[in-house]
Amino acid sequence: MSETSLARHAYGYQRKTTLDLTAAIAAITAALKEEGFGVLMSLDLQATLRQKLGVERPPYTILGACNPALANQALAQELEIGLLLPCNVVVYTGADGKTVVSAVDPEALFTVTGRDDLAPLAREVGARLSRALERLPA
Repeated sequence: MSETSLARHAYGYQRKTTLDLTAAIAAITAALKEEGFGVLMSLDLQATLRQKLGVERPPYTILGACNPALANQALAQELEIGLLLPCNVVVYTGADGKTVVSAVDPEALFTVTGRDDLAPLAREVGARLSRALERLPA
């Protein structure tokens, strides 16, 4: 795997970066903006679990990213697709101490619809998310 490639898993893309968590969140937010996404919500899961359950976990942030034009296209094809939106991006510290930024793979996610006609749109969204991750320094 080259220095600029992304790690893949069954339902997402992953990029490890030398940025700290705060800088990584700012950097991925800016990179997503360059790809036409806005971050609609930012959930500090560490704080939520501490407050609601009294559980201590390492920092973990979930960003809900949306590209309005692509979301509109998806909704025009499948109204219930809103259940799979927005595109989640997570930021946390990995076991090796590097910050990990992962994004959902829309192609994997959209397969649950059983609609092959959504595949080109899912590919486009996935390409944009991948490019945003690749903008982060390794």
